[in-house]
Amino acid sequence: MNIFKFQNDEDFVQTGANLIVSLLQSNPKAVLGLATGSSPVGVYARVVEMYNKGLVSFSKASSYNLDEYVGLPVEHSQSYRSFMNEHLFNHVDIDLSRTHVPNGNAEDLDAECLAYDKMLEEHGPVDLQILGIGSNGHIGFNEPDASLSSGTHVVDLLEETLEANARFFPTLAEVPRQAVTMGIASILKAKQIVLLVRGEEKAEAVKNAIEGPITTQCPASLLQSHPNVVVLLDEGAGKWLK
Repeated sequence: MNIFKFQNDEDFVQTGANLIVSLLQSNPKAVLGLATGSSPVGVYARVVEMYNKGLVSFSKASSYNLDEYVGLPVEHSQSYRSFMNEHLFNHVDIDLSRTHVPNGNAEDLDAECLAYDKMLEEHGPVDLQILGIGSNGHIGFNEPDASLSSGTHVVDLLEETLEANARFFPTLAEVPRQAVTMGIASILKAKQIVLLVRGEEKAEAVKNAIEGPITTQCPASLLQSHPNVVVLLDEGAGKWLK
């Protein structure tokens, strides 16, 4: 892993944005793996700024998002499709038909998972996969467990994840209790992975992921097995690293 810890947010977001933009400059048809959450928001905003300056085009690119809530209407403000539209897609020249987010409202969720994996297999591998990390070490919505699913699957969200996401909803009861998520094997197939982490509340998860043993109890620790991972941390997120 190539680990970078930043003292200010400006350098954090610019470095993250540069990784995305430089990829598209060298490979306009790149396949992007995208994530939602608080950590990538500033990076996406900077990418949009660079797009508006004419530094990058998304016109030939495609994207696959990690996950989506089950049962949340697509137009809901907290759906991950809405998140991506608001923070990136609506502000750049990407073809929306080439932007993919799992369908958490599919009548047959198992079939949806298989179809998503088939798309990834046919149109991948992902050139650059953006990841965040949960405070319990999850990546995507792959929660800590005795074993982890390799492909896209439906997951029951743990109570700590529900509580962490409750800040985006009026009440805890309104947080969806399930999600569709890409599996660990799908994530690890990416050519390059960029892990973006901000916030002191993620420091323990970061330490376990980077310096701890590889274990399904910390799904992010499996990133240690990948040959090309870039980790961008703010000071809070990286404070427990040696």
